[in-house]
This record gives sequence, structure tokens and C-alpha cells, in this order.
Amino acid sequence: MKALSSVLYVDDEPDIREIAALALGLDGTLDVSTAGCGVEALAVARERAPDLVLLDVMMPDLDGPATLARFRAEPALAAIPVVFVTAKTLPSELARFRALGAADVISKPFDPMRLLEQVRLVWERLDG
Repeated sequence: MKALSSVLYVDDEPDIREIAALALGLDGTLDVSTAGCGVEALAVARERAPDLVLLDVMMPDLDGPATLARFRAEPALAAIPVVFVTAKTLPSELARFRALGAADVISKPFDPMRLLEQVRLVWERLDG
């Protein structure tokens, strides 16, 4: 797998989106895009073709699982790994997210100083 160079972070909370974008951009190696909802995420992904999508589970209108289903239904987006970012981390919930096609799950609240490291570890696991 190629080196991780671009990430799309999707969350309906503007403050969390901003913190995540800043945290992911700390070392200057990632092109970070953001979206505030599932519909916007699909549009940004079509335009920018990110290597990885970090997707909030609980959002109004089109939630994370519904957004993931739309990603998987579009041939141009279907292969992009999607990682859910959520406070829903019970074993049954994690199993459900993986069954839906999520590549992994990052727990909320996340530590902004460790987010980039967590994302890189997920990316490395995807390569293995």
C-alpha cells in the first residue's frame, strides 16, 4: 500500500472537525480535508479521492453507517478505507461497524496529540 498522504475527516461538530484537522496536519505531511455531514463527505471524496476517511458515527440526516453504505455503493469511492470515530465502542458495536465495512474504529473522545499516530497505525494495519 502507498504512503498515507490524504485524509478526509467527517464530523457534524465544527469544533471537533477543527481540532481533528489541526491534529492531523501537525507534521505537515497529510493533505487534510473536512466535511460536516455525510452528503458533504461524499462530494469531497468524489473531488479529492482521499486515501482514508475518518467518519463520525452519529450525525443528523445521513449518519456514519448510512454514509459508509453510500461510499461502498459508488465504484469510485468503494475502495477507500473508512474508519469510524465514535464513543460507541462496546464489543457488539465494534463488531457491527466492522460488519458494515468499516476498516477500524477510533474512540471518542480522542487525544488530539495522538490522533495522527492512531491514524498512521490504522493505515499500517490496512497494509498488513
